[in-house]
Amino acid sequence: MPLQHLALLTSGGDAPGMNAAIRAVVRTAFYHGITVTGIMDGYEGLVKNDFIELGPRDVRNIVQRGGTMLRSARSEVFRTKEGRATAAKNLRDAGINALICIGGGGTQSGAHQLANEQGVKLIGVASTIDNDLGGSDRTIGFDTACNTALEAMDRLRDTASSYGRIFFVEVMGRDTGFIAMHTSIAAGAEYVMVPERRENVDELVRVLENRAKEKGSSIVVVAEGDQEGGAFKLAEAVKARCPQFDIRVSILGHLQRGGNPTMADRLLAARMGAAAVEGLIAGKEHCVVGIVKGEIAFTPHAEAIAQKKAIEPDLFRLLHMLAV
Repeated sequence: MPLQHLALLTSGGDAPGMNAAIRAVVRTAFYHGITVTGIMDGYEGLVKNDFIELGPRDVRNIVQRGGTMLRSARSEVFRTKEGRATAAKNLRDAGINALICIGGGGTQSGAHQLANEQGVKLIGVASTIDNDLGGSDRTIGFDTACNTALEAMDRLRDTASSYGRIFFVEVMGRDTGFIAMHTSIAAGAEYVMVPERRENVDELVRVLENRAKEKGSSIVVVAEGDQEGGAFKLAEAVKARCPQFDIRVSILGHLQRGGNPTMADRLLAARMGAAAVEGLIAGKEHCVVGIVKGEIAFTPHAEAIAQKKAIEPDLFRLLHMLAV
């Protein structure tokens, strides 16, 4: 049966570029003569039948906006088989024969269950600032989140240099350190702490002591899921060993989720959103669309969810060399 009517939702943590992806889906579908229904509040709206019609003019002037015009919400009822059955029925009753789910690992896990249990034809779009979803070298929102964190670190560097302080800057990354690793190099940080590696606090102290003699100030970037317990605990541990240090902690938090998406994220979102629609037209389903080595790629949901993306090993060595 030809694709005539598709639905679209955003779920999980918002990421800059989601609106650009929504725009790409709606306008690509319109180009191919396909009706689009937007689902408000993610899977919660899917269960509650909170649907709106979307046309090309409904998505004007959103490409530059952060967040998501379709909003996002947690849905406990969708976690149940009964809830997913209701969601599938709502799609069928509305005459919708395909679904596009924009989001990260949790979103794609929900999509995977919906497709397996209820036979819903769907495609996921890789969107998470953490960059930890498989099936795409970079996910929507990662570049913007890094640039937001980098701008904050540049400002903190000015203060650190003026007072000879050590700043521990905590960035998002509960399970992965992509943001921490990339921004630490770009910001010229002296050290990075990520969930993937347990660093020796004594080694960190040694580095900071050396830098204090030579530079007078330092920046340590800490992913929130760091094995030492985050920036505050790490700062306390260092202060206990070196009471002479003037230490400050800055938690960037949800600041990294907002703001206008960068050009890179807008382009990424446009390519993925359009590819999701054209993938469905071509008969692809139960997969995640992403960009791998510069090209559009469709990865089975189970594989994308299970894939453990690793930080490039050479980046740790690069940071060590450049922080001298």
